[in-house]
Amino acid sequence: QVQLVESGGGSVQAGESLRLTCAASGDISSTYCMGWFRQAPGKEREGVATVYNGNVIPWYTDSVKGRFTVSQDNAKKTVILEMNSLKPEDTGMYYCAAATSLLNCGELTYNYWGQGTQVTVSS
Repeated sequence: QVQLVESGGGSVQAGESLRLTCAASGDISSTYCMGWFRQAPGKEREGVATVYNGNVIPWYTDSVKGRFTVSQDNAKKTVILEMNSLKPEDTGMYYCAAATSLLNCGELTYNYWGQGTQVTVSS
């Protein structure tokens, strides 16, 4: 089992920045990637960014490329999502997740989920 706890959400104005942190514990060695997802009211959950173990380029959804950066410490215990130039459409509940196979990583079908942290961006 892997436990994930997100922090760092909040309310900001458009153009400002936020830093989300995901603290992982448990059987971290079983994970192949960790990612961030978000869900806006009335919309489906979508993948935002994925960071892989090893020297693999992170994946980002098109709408955040150039604005968001995902990183992971070497011990895989912390995953950071740096969000810059935030837009109102970035508003939503942000979830940290972990996957235990490359197939799950690629298909965004993650095995473990955190409780989420709210991000609200006002115009």
